[in-house]
Amino acid sequence: MNENHLSELKILKEIAELLNRGTDIQAILTEVLKKLLNVTGMQTGWIFLIDRTGRFELAAKENLPPALTENQNTLMCTGDCWCINRYNNGRLDKATNIIECKRLEIAIEQGLGDTCGLTHHATVPLKAGNEKFGLLNVGSPYKTRFNHEELALLESIALQIGSALKRINLTHREQEIALTAERNRLARDLHDSVNQLLFSLSLTARGGMEMTKSKDVKETFGYIQDLAQEALNEMRALIWQLRPKGLEKGIVSALCSYGDMLGLKVNINVNGVIHLPSTIEEGLWRIGQEALANCKKHSGETSVHLSILVGENRISLEIKDTGSGFHYDEANELPSLGLKSMKDRTESLGGTFHIKSKTDKGTMIKVNIPF
Repeated sequence: MNENHLSELKILKEIAELLNRGTDIQAILTEVLKKLLNVTGMQTGWIFLIDRTGRFELAAKENLPPALTENQNTLMCTGDCWCINRYNNGRLDKATNIIECKRLEIAIEQGLGDTCGLTHHATVPLKAGNEKFGLLNVGSPYKTRFNHEELALLESIALQIGSALKRINLTHREQEIALTAERNRLARDLHDSVNQLLFSLSLTARGGMEMTKSKDVKETFGYIQDLAQEALNEMRALIWQLRPKGLEKGIVSALCSYGDMLGLKVNINVNGVIHLPSTIEEGLWRIGQEALANCKKHSGETSVHLSILVGENRISLEIKDTGSGFHYDEANELPSLGLKSMKDRTESLGGTFHIKSKTDKGTMIKVNIPF
């Protein structure tokens, strides 16, 4: 075995050790990219993670020229380019030599800054079996060609990265399954213990009201019964949130049942039918729960309009009421943790979250999620 092969094996071993250290994707990719550039003598690198819809994010970067880091890496985080287009079109399935960088060309045309002699880059898809995760791009100033050995090494590293990403995704899924199981256990325990205690307290207070003749004592027992009933309703709502019972009949049935439990009349409009991935269905369920709970607490209305529209590659959920509403300016932060959690949950699924509200004009929440 010659010296070059020994060096490559050492590089692959070091990178494999880095990839096996944790489950924080961004931290791992950043560390691996630094190691890759250090051991190969390349100067610049970046990694795009690309989801099944073609949406990409800049997951890691190292030593980008000033022209590409202008305005918080805007040029690297928006728009399209040849390598991403080829990847999404299925025409990029191995290490490719060489791609002229469209982003660098745009930077030069717009005078965004110094490119430091970087004009070309090699690009390698990150894969594990038939699954694709994104692209690894590397380059150096004035380097316009990568030889066969360099591309083979990059491809080996990309396969390692792809395998690590698959491992991390599987780990996250296992954690979600474990979390769901724990939520179900907690919901069951709450139902079997606290829920029954509150129900017993409500019955006892009612019995006390019927047994006493004192007006003051009756009022006290009545107050206790009202508090117990209110706590019972809150507990049932909490159990629903912990344990999405009813989703087996679909998101529409689940949201209608949840609205009924809150005392809301849910007017439904559904356009289109599709079997949703479980992550999206549960995400819509949680968003819908929060929106309906807000309607109950703040709108002053007893009915709400819910629309679900299924498009070619996305689903829209709209919930609106004609109640008290509130003043909201899109330029400002969302005013409550509930609204922020809905927005965060939507964006975690790759979707967009919109809200419109005016005082005494009601509130409308719209969520668009690709699938």
